[in-house]
Amino acid sequence: MRTFVYVDGFNLYYGALKGSSWKWLDLVALFDDVLQPHHRIVTVKYFTARVSGTSADQSKPQRQDLYLRALQRYRSEVEVYFGHFLSHRVQAPLANPAGGRRTAEVIRTEEKGSDVNLAVHLLNDGWLDAYDCAVVVTNDSDIAEAMRLVRSQNSKRIGLVTPGARRPSRQLMAHAHFSRRIRPSALERSQLPDRIPNTRIRKPEVW
Repeated sequence: MRTFVYVDGFNLYYGALKGSSWKWLDLVALFDDVLQPHHRIVTVKYFTARVSGTSADQSKPQRQDLYLRALQRYRSEVEVYFGHFLSHRVQAPLANPAGGRRTAEVIRTEEKGSDVNLAVHLLNDGWLDAYDCAVVVTNDSDIAEAMRLVRSQNSKRIGLVTPGARRPSRQLMAHAHFSRRIRPSALERSQLPDRIPNTRIRKPEVW
C-alpha cells in the first residue's frame, strides 16, 4: 500500500522526544517500525520551523540544521517544509496576583504555518492520488477537517500516529481508520547512524 506520512515536527518533539536520548531520529525507520508491513512508505513529509538560540543554549539552530541535513542525506524519502515563529507581546494573568496587580506583559512565541502546510499537503496529495494511505503524526485537532475531507472525498485510508503517551484527540480519531502510538522502544530502535555514510555529518555530542 502506497503510504505517505505527514509529521507535525513540533508535536512529535514535545510529545515524544523532548528530554529523551532519541532525537537523532530516522523517521523512515520509525514509521516502518510503527506501521504494519503492508505499508510501503513512499514519502515522509516533515513540517517544522527554524528554531532560534536562547541565552541558555545558543547552539539549537546548528543542531537542528545538522539533523535535517543528516535526515535528508540518509533518507531520500524525507521532504522538509518550514513554517515560522511569531513573537508578540500579550497581557497574561499572574498565577499569584500581588496587591492590585493581576496581569503582566509577556512575550509569547508561537509556531505558525506547520499545521496549515500539513493540511494543504495532505489534501493536495490525496487529490493527486499520490498515496493509498495517509498517516498523520500529530495530536493537533486543527488537522481534523483535512482528514475528514481526504477520507470522504478521496476514499483514502487515514491513519493517526500519536506521539508519546498522550490520549489521542477525539476529533482526529473520528476520521482515522486506525491509530498507533510512538513508544520509547520504537524511538530507540530507529536512530540514524552516528556518522551519515559518505558525508562529514556526525551526531552532535550533546545529543
